[in-house]
Amino acid sequence: MAEFIKVYEDKPSPKEIKRIVNVLRDGGVIIYPTDTVYGMGCDITNNRALERVAQLKGIKLDKANFSFICEDLSNLSDYARQIDSATFKVLKRALPGPYTFILQGNNNLPTVFKKKKTVGIRIPDNAIAQAIVRELGNPIISTSIYDEDEVIEYTTDPELILEKWDKLVDIVIDGGYGGNIPSTVIDLTSGEPVLIRAGKGDLTI
Repeated sequence: MAEFIKVYEDKPSPKEIKRIVNVLRDGGVIIYPTDTVYGMGCDITNNRALERVAQLKGIKLDKANFSFICEDLSNLSDYARQIDSATFKVLKRALPGPYTFILQGNNNLPTVFKKKKTVGIRIPDNAIAQAIVRELGNPIISTSIYDEDEVIEYTTDPELILEKWDKLVDIVIDGGYGGNIPSTVIDLTSGEPVLIRAGKGDLTI
């Protein structure tokens, strides 16, 4: 049974954030709010937890396109190759915000992602997600939780999310109603921004 933890975005409780991070450090899988849809994630340094998330998504880990939730731009050099000034300006203008940016990965990527040439980076404009990553000390992975209902596509009510995922994950965070439009995905690997998916983010960045 998953813990259902209420966290207020305007003032995330340090006590609850520590509780969530302890579960992540122990290999737990959580569902948490972002500035777009609710996401499922775990500590990127925990292979067992990564395998679990891939299994829940019904995909093989080496084929998974998980993005990394970072606290701020200072995390980028940990996982992305050197970023030129034009690319950095785009990132600085857009983040934190509802975007996933695909960048060239470097040799510091966790072992399970070593074969990948790229990494998707997210810095959501959401105090709960940022507080979790800050307390953990490294990024968590993010993958959207789809709904089988083709009309809804993304469940926005945390209580309905708990109903569905109760026996599958360790924590569902109630951070209020989520959005139902995913992030805008932009590929920056070639220097020029290439739109991969139009989502919540403004395309005129």
